[in-house]
Amino acid sequence: MHVGVDLGTAYLVLVVLDQNHQPIIGEYQFAEVVRDGLVVDFIGAVDRLREMKQRVEHRLGRELTHAASGYPPGVPEVERRATANVVEAVGMHCTNLVDEPSAANALIKMQNGAIVDVGGGTTGISILQDGEVVYTADEATGGTHFSLVIAGAQDISFEEAEALKIDPAEQERIFPTIRPVMEKVASIVARHISIYREESGKTVEQLILVGGTTQFPRIADVVEQYTGVPTSVPERPLFVTPLGFAMHDVTEEI
Repeated sequence: MHVGVDLGTAYLVLVVLDQNHQPIIGEYQFAEVVRDGLVVDFIGAVDRLREMKQRVEHRLGRELTHAASGYPPGVPEVERRATANVVEAVGMHCTNLVDEPSAANALIKMQNGAIVDVGGGTTGISILQDGEVVYTADEATGGTHFSLVIAGAQDISFEEAEALKIDPAEQERIFPTIRPVMEKVASIVARHISIYREESGKTVEQLILVGGTTQFPRIADVVEQYTGVPTSVPERPLFVTPLGFAMHDVTEEI
C-alpha cells in the first residue's frame, strides 16, 4: 500500500493506494496552513492532518505508518523539510519528497508538453521532453486570488467568496469577474513557454492543467485562447498531485 499527503495552500489531501496504485480511500479538507509551498501554521497543519489520518485509519481498519509528500518547484530545501516534519509529526515516516510536477506526471504520463499546477497560491509550470522535466517555474497567482477578486467585486468576506467560487450554481455568473485572473495564469504560462522556446528552440504542443483551482469551468478554454496551445483538464484535477505523491511512496508495507 502507498500513502500520499498533499499540504496545499487551500486543501490538505490524504490518499491511500493499493499495491497496484489503485485508490482505496482518501480525505480532503479546506485549510490555510501553507502559503506558496511554505508551511506557515505548523501546529494547525499537524492537528488537521492527524485528525484526517485517524478518520482514514478508522475507515480502513489499519494504521498508516508512512507517506510520501512534496513541494512546488523552487521551494528551498529547508521548507521541503518542514513538509516532511508535518508528515512525521502525525506518526508517519516520510518516505519521499518529490516536486509536484513529477508527482502529477506519475499519473498523467505525459511525454512531451507542459503540466500546469494551479494551486491556491501559485501557478507552477513544468515542461517535459521524453517524459523528463526539463524546465520548471512557479509564480504567485492561484485560487486565493480568484477568491480575493470575487470578494472585492461582490463586497463580501473572503470566506463567503470561497464558498461562492465552488458553488456550481454561481460559477457561470461570476466567471466574467475572475476571467482576468485566469488570463493572468495564462500569461504566466505563455511567458515561460516563450522563455523555454528561446532557450531550447523547442515548442510546447500541449498543456494539462491540474490543481484544485482548475476545477472551475472554462479555465482550460481561457488558457488555450491566450496561449494558443491545446489545453485540457483531467477528471478530478485536485487529486492528481496527491495521487502522484502516493505513487512515490516507496515503502511496501503499512
